[in-house]
Amino acid sequence: MQKGIVKWYNVEKGYGFIIPEGREDAIFCHHSAIASSSKFLSEGQIVEFRIVQGNKGAQAENVRVVDSN
Repeated sequence: MQKGIVKWYNVEKGYGFIIPEGREDAIFCHHSAIASSSKFLSEGQIVEFRIVQGNKGAQAENVRVVDSN
């Protein structure tokens, strides 16, 4: 599992971006990849996740909140 910080997340559209530790580029996160009862994230939250290759590049999978700030 990798850690990162939520850059931003749009609850209405159901997606956002996470900046993984040690990287500058943000990766896509769809609400279906969030592995908790709450299917949304907040800017600045620390999360754990796996990076997988999707149709449009790297994306987060199995996202879990570590610190809700």
